[in-house]
Amino acid sequence: MMPQFPIRSWPLRRSCAALAVLLSVCGSYAAAQTYPSRAIRLVVAYPAGGPSDIVGRAVGQRVGEILGTSMVVENRAGAGGNVGFESVAKAAPDGYTLLLGAGAMTIAPSIYPKLGYDVVRDLAPISMVAVSTFVLMVHPAVPAKSVNDLIGIARSRPGILNVGSAGLGSPPHLAAELFQTMAKAKIVHLPYKGATPALISLLGGETDLYFGGISSAVPHVKSGRLRGIAVTSKKRASALPNLPTIDESGLRGFDISTWFGLMAPMGTSADIIGRVNAATVKAVARPEMRDALLALGFEPESSTPEQFGNHVKSELKKFAEIVKASGAKFE
Repeated sequence: MMPQFPIRSWPLRRSCAALAVLLSVCGSYAAAQTYPSRAIRLVVAYPAGGPSDIVGRAVGQRVGEILGTSMVVENRAGAGGNVGFESVAKAAPDGYTLLLGAGAMTIAPSIYPKLGYDVVRDLAPISMVAVSTFVLMVHPAVPAKSVNDLIGIARSRPGILNVGSAGLGSPPHLAAELFQTMAKAKIVHLPYKGATPALISLLGGETDLYFGGISSAVPHVKSGRLRGIAVTSKKRASALPNLPTIDESGLRGFDISTWFGLMAPMGTSADIIGRVNAATVKAVARPEMRDALLALGFEPESSTPEQFGNHVKSELKKFAEIVKASGAKFE
């Protein structure tokens, strides 16, 4: 009978495991080196024609050109943007599905009781693309020409003024809630089903004031159909340079703006993230891209992935505090 010797298979198993890891790394490296080899899908989580769609198509075209491929925009609207956000969070992390992220995704976790994705855990930041402010506007019938005038009216007659919004938990709603809290004034909130109905209600005099996106506010403020009072960002807007900020008008620390930026499913290789980041930074710096964004009321702004990620975390914290104070929730 042959003598029995223990078979020491663990070194072989360990070598096989190491080889598998090495092959995986080499495969990922090879894929990254040839990236992109086909068209890239850019998901915009809102309908065509809106601010996200406008920014997404502008940046997608130029980033695609720099990468040497086409970037095809796919509008996947629904549930305040969450349908599109979740679809990318669950997509394959191969660099061929990207997301035009927007500021609403840092509000959603505080508004919706259940989300199918986690902004920080499931989405990898690539670069900021642009930021946009909101404009505090009043109907001409309201006798207020400044933030102090508006606060004076609201304090002297609590509840006499009403403010429209694009819906419960939308940035315009939270801007109004923050304004009330900081001004120590009572204003009645009237939610509408979207930004367009809210703006129409202000134009028609159904509401007294509204925090509208600057891209849609500019023509009405310049024509005099609505009176611009101030912008909500910490800096004045290039599109309406004569309007002061709410911060400089007396409510120190007031700062609400929205951002747009490219993101990828978490797990996308650092090399691919780096390539798309470099292309995005280059695209945003192009004069024609900057001019196009500025003309629409957007401020061009690129970043490193780390800077973008830190901004997202900061916004999540800020809006959680505002939402808690407002009591806004979807049950």
